[in-house]
Amino acid sequence: MNSFEQFEPDVELEEDNTGIWLSISDLMSGLLMFFALLFIVVQVQLQQEIIRAQRLEKELETYKRIIDQLPLRIISAIEGKFGQGIVEIDPKTGDVKIGDRILFDEGSAELKPAGKQFLKRFIPIYSDVIFSDPMFENQITRVVIEGHTSSGGSEKANMELSLRRALSVSDYIFSQQLRFKTKQQFKQKILASGRGEIDADKSKDNPRDRKVVFRFQFRREDFGELLKRANTVDESVTK
Repeated sequence: MNSFEQFEPDVELEEDNTGIWLSISDLMSGLLMFFALLFIVVQVQLQQEIIRAQRLEKELETYKRIIDQLPLRIISAIEGKFGQGIVEIDPKTGDVKIGDRILFDEGSAELKPAGKQFLKRFIPIYSDVIFSDPMFENQITRVVIEGHTSSGGSEKANMELSLRRALSVSDYIFSQQLRFKTKQQFKQKILASGRGEIDADKSKDNPRDRKVVFRFQFRREDFGELLKRANTVDESVTK
């Protein structure tokens, strides 16, 4: 009897120790599951960042192809039709600058007959380049027709004149006098804008400042911001 009584506390002690080990085992299993889930979540997030980086890289490549190819296509098409020196084309942006002497009399917003004839030849060629490639058509959201004046005269009058000139050009494009195969698509992208003397030489009345500019607005206009986003994604992936 005494032996049994002495043995019983040892049995209880072993049972207590077993309970402790079971609790530690459960805790370790729980921690293992937690870290396994955490690892899976991190892997999923990393994969999402990689996919996002690849998508941004593809957008950058598309945008760069447009920036590189479009101005060259514009230059080739227009100079092939008109020769060099008739209009000024920016080889980096594709901006086309048409001197006001081609389109308007001084101080007037009414298109000259010669100006209409010029647009009748120029617009179909210009539009054909835009719609010659689905990549161009998709990324170009607006074709902005900008009127510009020199710094001579009042700022208010110059702003009004520049806007009326831009509207005269866009109205002629919309009119029945001008017909070309991509007209309906081209009309959807046109935006008339007056810049007045904002970009003019303020020190003198320079005739070269009087012009109409055809300028593109792209879907990804802020190329620098796109690069910044892509670099941010690359850094997060490599960490």
